[in-house]
Amino acid sequence: MTLANKTAIVTGSTSGIGLGIARALAAEGANVMLNGFGDAAAIEQIRREIGAGGSGKVGYHPADMSKPAEIADLVAKTAETLGSVDVVVNNAGIQHVAPVENFPVDRWDAIIAINLSSSFHTIRAALPLMKKAGWGRIINIASTHGLVASGEKTAYVAAKHGVIGLTKSVAIECANTGVTCNAICPGWVLTPLVQKQIEARAAEQKISVEQARNALLGEKQPQLQFTTPEQLAAMAVFLCSPAAANMQGTQLVSDGGWTAQ
Repeated sequence: MTLANKTAIVTGSTSGIGLGIARALAAEGANVMLNGFGDAAAIEQIRREIGAGGSGKVGYHPADMSKPAEIADLVAKTAETLGSVDVVVNNAGIQHVAPVENFPVDRWDAIIAINLSSSFHTIRAALPLMKKAGWGRIINIASTHGLVASGEKTAYVAAKHGVIGLTKSVAIECANTGVTCNAICPGWVLTPLVQKQIEARAAEQKISVEQARNALLGEKQPQLQFTTPEQLAAMAVFLCSPAAANMQGTQLVSDGGWTAQ
């Protein structure tokens, strides 16, 4: 197990991509601190399931990732209860779609806070611990929208472009410390929200769900396949491995050819 005796924080890990990454890191032997919102009983079940799948400890911290003080507490409590902070996966994120002139100011502020600023606050709190240990892995879950733009997603695109810039700057600062900082950029991932978009399109256009799925993918991706949380989790595990020790400030892209066009 490549991450035995290491501890990982995965933000936004009670569902979706974050949950997939948390499971994969635990399977590699890491202690894992989960974070996110949801039903308390369901989160406890997830915590137990992940713990049963690995050799490390699994905890949960309910930090609101829009609040710097709670983020600092997340990092401090992880170090206190699980022994260290060796891996940080900044995954928490939200979305809102609207034309820029109609974009609600509170939604802009919330998206920037959770999708961008939370990564800064987590890195700022965790990096001294990593540098002291002489080893650390910071993995920022950005997006294809950190590399290219789409209309009506101004806050999300701005935040994800910011995550790419943050990744590069932190990587430069971390050179020769034993700490690396890299980003993962997914294209379309089949989340419950995306599935609802597909079903709504199918109903509106009176086409099959499969046709609606391919139409959604085809607007952006030559390859009509969704990236899976498991694939992204494998990329995160790779970035924690010795093979990635000399990778700094990179963007690993899994987008079906979206940005190759």
